[in-house]
Amino acid sequence: MVFMRGANMAENKSDRRISEFSVPKMDCPSEEGMIRMALDGVTGVHGLAFDLGERQVQVLHDQDVDEITPKLESLGLGARLLRTRDADDDDLQALQQGREADARESGTLKILLAINGFMFFAEFTLGWLAQSTGLMADSLDMFADAAVYGVALYAVGRSLQLKTRAAHVAGWLQLLMALGVLFEVGRRFLFGSEPVSLLMITVGSVALAANVTCLFLIYRHRHGGSHMKASWIFSANDVIANVGLILAAVLVAWTGSRYPDLIIGTIIGLVVLDGARRILKLRN
Repeated sequence: MVFMRGANMAENKSDRRISEFSVPKMDCPSEEGMIRMALDGVTGVHGLAFDLGERQVQVLHDQDVDEITPKLESLGLGARLLRTRDADDDDLQALQQGREADARESGTLKILLAINGFMFFAEFTLGWLAQSTGLMADSLDMFADAAVYGVALYAVGRSLQLKTRAAHVAGWLQLLMALGVLFEVGRRFLFGSEPVSLLMITVGSVALAANVTCLFLIYRHRHGGSHMKASWIFSANDVIANVGLILAAVLVAWTGSRYPDLIIGTIIGLVVLDGARRILKLRN
């Protein structure tokens, strides 16, 4: 794993340690961002390395781990300390590689932000016109991705307080829109709707193409920083969600029922709502 730079980058190499944590609920860049922000204000934290496959994070830090453990536990991701050991030269070299990876990845993050931001507006608008709660909810997944990338770029060179404030703004917007979509699901369940399956399939296919493009861009950085590896997994999950949305649209066309659309809209809406809840739990 490559250590990405932290907020406090002292050059003193003595007394550096590696603490390894298991984080069972960490499976996307949103959780990685939460962990970064939670530890950004901790004195003596010099770098983080993430393994999404094993759901583990390693922290390069000075002295003891007493201040780090409560910060991670407070996120509600099930974090627990596995072990602590002395850092060696390979760990410090990995930290330097992480600094260099940050610069290479910033351009890709901007492109990902643009793609997800555009698709959020397009998919939400067309989802409303198609009377599809599935499309509207899926657009919020695009918004969640864009918020993660946007906050990460905004935070560069800024204070922890501004970083947390930006994350909270994104979290509140995400929360309000998720509640709005769930309300719309209930309204259309009670009063009826006629989702346009052809438009759902068309827009869902465009969203699928956008997420596949994101996968391609992240693939070029697969040997880079751990954040891009996390983004690869997150975007792969988005592709699966898009396929589910298209399948729901096919079922709407085949059965003539609105319920597949309402079900997929509810599922995605609840997932986004839980993501907003986690972001709003972040503190300085």
